[in-house]
Amino acid sequence: MSMFHEGNRELQDKYDGRAVADRIVDLVETSSFTDEFRDFVEAVPFFFLATAAGDNTDCSFKGGAPGFVRVTTPTQLVFPDYDGNRMYKSLGNIVKNPNVGLLFMKFGAEEGQGELYLRLRVSGVASVHDEHPELTNYHGAQRIVQVDVTHIFPNCPRYVPHMEQVAPSRHIPEAGTEQPTPAWKKVPPIAELL
Repeated sequence: MSMFHEGNRELQDKYDGRAVADRIVDLVETSSFTDEFRDFVEAVPFFFLATAAGDNTDCSFKGGAPGFVRVTTPTQLVFPDYDGNRMYKSLGNIVKNPNVGLLFMKFGAEEGQGELYLRLRVSGVASVHDEHPELTNYHGAQRIVQVDVTHIFPNCPRYVPHMEQVAPSRHIPEAGTEQPTPAWKKVPPIAELL
């Protein structure tokens, strides 16, 4: 499966980018996780998930404790779906169009500090599972999203800001602890429905 479609190629040709694009893909694009890519994905506490179905597009923040995304095979990863706002924007899009894009980022280093990349793009085909062997590995997860990878593409750190994480979210499900109720669930017109 090509990483580029007609629209990509049209602009690459218009702006004289096809040769560079093809060279970059030849050098860094893959369809399976290296040990380094797996370690990167499993170390980050969040990623961004892009989905689309028809006219409905969505980009969602997905967070958890480092390791909440697991690379289960060289061409597959899973992540938990925790309690949310019950709109199912991302998951609903996946049900209608399973093609997804995931963007993993690391903000704690700067270019030139030995970091070849601080962004990793993963494209694939997702599926939503109410029952899955990995579900027992995630306290508080309601279901598992599995992504079968089609492309993995590392990005350079050129525009990634250097930032430090102050603290993890206090809402990350953790065995033995009760999670605080999010403020939006206390709004009376919403609280009465929960």
